[in-house]
Amino acid sequence: MKRALLLLSLLAASTACGQGASRTVTIGLGYIPNVQFTPFYVADRLGYYRAEGVNVKFQHGYVSELMPLLLQGKLDFVVGDPEDAVFARNQGAPVRYVMAMYQKSPVTVFSTEPLNRAADLRGKTLGIPGTFGSSYAATRALLDSAGLREGRDVRLASIGFTQLEAVRAGRVDAAVGYLNNEVVGLRGAGERVYTLDLSAAYPMVGVGLITLDKTLGGDLARKVVRASQRGLKFTVGDPARAFRLAQPVFGSGGGSLEVLRASVPLMQGAYTRANGLGASDPAAWTKAIAALVKQGSLPAGARASTFYTNSLISKTLR
Repeated sequence: MKRALLLLSLLAASTACGQGASRTVTIGLGYIPNVQFTPFYVADRLGYYRAEGVNVKFQHGYVSELMPLLLQGKLDFVVGDPEDAVFARNQGAPVRYVMAMYQKSPVTVFSTEPLNRAADLRGKTLGIPGTFGSSYAATRALLDSAGLREGRDVRLASIGFTQLEAVRAGRVDAAVGYLNNEVVGLRGAGERVYTLDLSAAYPMVGVGLITLDKTLGGDLARKVVRASQRGLKFTVGDPARAFRLAQPVFGSGGGSLEVLRASVPLMQGAYTRANGLGASDPAAWTKAIAALVKQGSLPAGARASTFYTNSLISKTLR
C-alpha cells in the first residue's frame, strides 16, 4: 500500500513538474488572420511549439498597436517589419529582430504600363501607402540609386493601401506594393504587370520575429525561434499542404494558395541554405542600414548588428 501511494505521489509530482515546464507565449501577428502567417500557424497546428514545451497564442492587430504591448510585457514576440525593430530601438526601446520570415522584402514598384528600370519613373506619379515603414524606406533608396529626387523628378502620392485600385484606375502611373499581394492579384485577373526589383538598392529582409532584449537571455526565445523555423521549413517544402493546414485559422477570405506560392521564394535564399531558414544576411542588413542613415532616418555611425541577431537560429533547419 505504501509503495502504491509512493508511486502515485511520484507520478503526481512528475505531472505537475511537466505542466510547470510548459510556458504560454503570445505572439503578435500584424493585421488580421492571413495566409502570410502560414509558417506560424503550421508550427502551432503540427505541434512544433508544444514539442518545445511552449503553448502559443496569437494576437492579431496593427503592428503600431502590438509593439507597445511587447514593450509592456503583454506580448512575448511580434511579427513585424525589420524597420519596426530598427526605429523602435533607435528611440531607446530594448527590442531586437531575431528571425527573418522573408529573406527578401516583398516590396516592389508595379505598373500595368511598361516599366523596366527606376529611371522610367522620371516625370511619373508613384503611389505609396504613406511616408512610413519599409515601403517608403525602400522607395527612397530606389530613387536615390537612380539619382531621382522626390517632388522634382517623381511625384509621390500617399494613397493608403489602395495601390491596386489606383493603378487600375490610372490615378497613379505606378505604385509601391507587394510581389505576393497586388502583383498576384493583377496577374490572377489576366493583366500584364511590370515590376521593379528594389532589393539592389535596399536589400533588407522582410517581416520576421521581434522580441525584447531580456527575452534573449533565456532558453524560451530559442525554443520559439526553433519551432517557427520548423514551420518555415514545412511551408517551403510543401506549400499546398501548409496552406491546407493553416486555412482553418485564416479562413476563406484570408488569402489564396497563389499568394503563399508567391511568398515561398522570399523565405529562402543562398544565405539560408548555408545558415538556416530565418537567418539574416549581415551584408544585406549593413547595406540597408547605410541607406537609412543616408536618408536621415538613423544617426551617422548606426551599426546593423545593433538591431538584429542570428544567435537563436538553428543552422540545421535549412
